[in-house]
Amino acid sequence: MSDLHQQFEQAQHDVTLLGSRPGNLTLLRLYALFKQATQGDASDERPGAFDRVGRYKHEAWAALKGTPADTAKAQYVELVESLKAGAE
Repeated sequence: MSDLHQQFEQAQHDVTLLGSRPGNLTLLRLYALFKQATQGDASDERPGAFDRVGRYKHEAWAALKGTPADTAKAQYVELVESLKAGAE
């Protein structure tokens, strides 16, 4: 298992232990990076107009189209580390 993969798994755990809930934009960024890292590019199927949260999530993920999984993992780890530093 690669060092980046271990850091990514640790960051997934660490994000659940944050002292305070991140803001909505940060949560969207975490979601999008996680999805890009684990599933690749978002499909072209967008949620319906009445599913606002689903649309925001999809748009955040789709904005990362073409980002390699390792880059998304590294950015996810970096974001979680910055949240941990700010929460302490």
